[in-house]
Amino acid sequence: MSPLPVLRLGCRHFTAFHRSLLRPCSAATRWRALSTAASTASQKSFSTTEPSEQHVYHGPLSNTFRRLKLFSWTTLGLTSTISPFMFVIESNLPASARLSLATIAVTTSAASTAIVGWVTHPYVTTLRRLEPPNPGGVPEIEMTTYSLALKPRITRVYDPDFIIDTSRPFAKWELAKSVALPVERRPTIPVTGSEETVAETMDSNGEVIGSWVCSETFQCPP
Repeated sequence: MSPLPVLRLGCRHFTAFHRSLLRPCSAATRWRALSTAASTASQKSFSTTEPSEQHVYHGPLSNTFRRLKLFSWTTLGLTSTISPFMFVIESNLPASARLSLATIAVTTSAASTAIVGWVTHPYVTTLRRLEPPNPGGVPEIEMTTYSLALKPRITRVYDPDFIIDTSRPFAKWELAKSVALPVERRPTIPVTGSEETVAETMDSNGEVIGSWVCSETFQCPP
């Protein structure tokens, strides 16, 4: 019996969109954020569907990560401010030694701040499950994360079928680069050659800063 043809959706990215996703914690209703990278120009309007409170999750470590980022920035700022005084204060250390100490202090503080940003960047502080905008559609997922500069980033996944496992450290899921769908789903996806936005990330002003776009191709498996 010959295999059924499938519709393969190949995705690509263009700008700076972080495909931040979720990591299940101890219970099915608890989630934690994850990652990888992606992007592009917007093709789908940002829906204003309001979820019910029972479909909203708030990350328990949100305040902890916020304080950690503030502490990292404060430490980096103080280190950068105090380091020049090492060349003003009288000391038996030669100038080369002072320069080395100042460089090590600033570099170490900057590196630790960067690590904090990399680890905490995909953490989802608020997760919402939105009802499909159209009858018969699939529920959408909306996630709010914060950058190292504590600026909110809102990521909305329009098709959760594209969420897959990832091998990235501190991550569990990511958006797939391609997905093979049964031919029966043809009426629910764009025509061959067209594109569809699977996910978008927006800033606090609602401006799209990146998206995950897929195009359809028709293939038969070997």
